Amino acid sequence: MSISPTHNEALAAQLDRAINNKTKPLGSLGVLEALARQIGLIQNTRDIALTKPSILVFAADHGVVAEGISAYPQDVTWQMVENFLARGAAINVFATQNHCELRVIDAGVNHDFGPRDGLTDRKLAHGTRNFANEPAMSRDLCQTALAAGMALASELEGNVVGFGEMGIGNTTAAAALMHKLTGIPVAQCVGAGTGLSADGILHKQRVIEAAVARHAHATEALDVLATFGGLEIAMMAGAMLKAAELRKILLIDGFIVTSALLVAARMHPAILDYCVFAHCSDENGHKQMLDALGAKPLLNLGLRLGEGTGCALALPLLHAAVNFLNQMATFESAQVSEKSE
Repeated sequence: MSISPTHNEALAAQLDRAINNKTKPLGSLGVLEALARQIGLIQNTRDIALTKPSILVFAADHGVVAEGISAYPQDVTWQMVENFLARGAAINVFATQNHCELRVIDAGVNHDFGPRDGLTDRKLAHGTRNFANEPAMSRDLCQTALAAGMALASELEGNVVGFGEMGIGNTTAAAALMHKLTGIPVAQCVGAGTGLSADGILHKQRVIEAAVARHAHATEALDVLATFGGLEIAMMAGAMLKAAELRKILLIDGFIVTSALLVAARMHPAILDYCVFAHCSDENGHKQMLDALGAKPLLNLGLRLGEGTGCALALPLLHAAVNFLNQMATFESAQVSEKSE
């Protein structure tokens, strides 16, 4: 795998000239200007475009739920997948609203759906093992999940890919990944997840701290992912890596999705050039995870739902960035006087 950095001084200068020559004061479109520039560098052209945006929602279960770290039972994972397939979830509403294809992937749900319209079956196991006692996955299974995600990304026609997830217990996995890969104390990584009380959050913290001590040998990104991650997180990380290699725009959702990116970025740092961070989640730890990646999220709406909802809500901003660069008049074409010296 080879992910090329997007740095290109000549193209960046061309994009800056095009942006600055629009009928507006310099910098007055703020973040949209930086976004247009980034899209141009990703696509390696001044003539930027968004084609067939899609959101991939990866679902899987986690053995660590046996430790009582979630406010909801594990069955909610498969029940929410059914809700996605019935088009009844928030991500269905927002993806439809923004004309975005939605793909739901069973990476490892502890339930047998059978052949279903709208469900991509890539199940590798009926969930992970309980990482409080043993590694969540073998190294081989983790690599298989990464490869499955890469294959999924290779199938996509469009040039924008958003990432979402569903999996009871996955904020616990994400918090463990965050701690191991950033060194941020566990207490600052854990949050309420699906709605834990203060006592529940403290219990979750202690479960992670004990697991981290048990698996202190896991330090390399792949080993950390195999030890503490989930099948949906691993498959998502693989899809992200392949999408970046194919020079697609990666739309990054909240806490769990960012933990998958954190793993991918430790493997191939250049992936960050391709990432647009949709929002800052209200889940405790997400802001610090974003800071560790040097990320600047587009939105801060108090979201903590997951599912890729932040990606769908941020997508209109990508369209706005592309459209102003392509359609807005220049000072010359509009015969508008430029700023006086």
